[in-house]
Amino acid sequence: MSKLQIRAFLYQLGCFAILFILGRFLVATYTGLTGLWVPMTAFIIATLISPKFQAVKTKDGEKLFMKWIFIKGIREIG
Repeated sequence: MSKLQIRAFLYQLGCFAILFILGRFLVATYTGLTGLWVPMTAFIIATLISPKFQAVKTKDGEKLFMKWIFIKGIREIG
């Protein structure tokens, strides 16, 4: 794995973790769900709304790209 692929994996993992924890807190607080349904619902929400990162080899070298449902199109990350 290249350095950018590792960075993409860590960004994706970090974003998912933050959204999962936030989603779990919100689901547990504001819904009547209990037991296994709380983390399962938080997992689905975090999976759907977390940004996707990918390292791609281009003619200019390897670059990091991000796609997110709240941003139109694909963005290049530093």
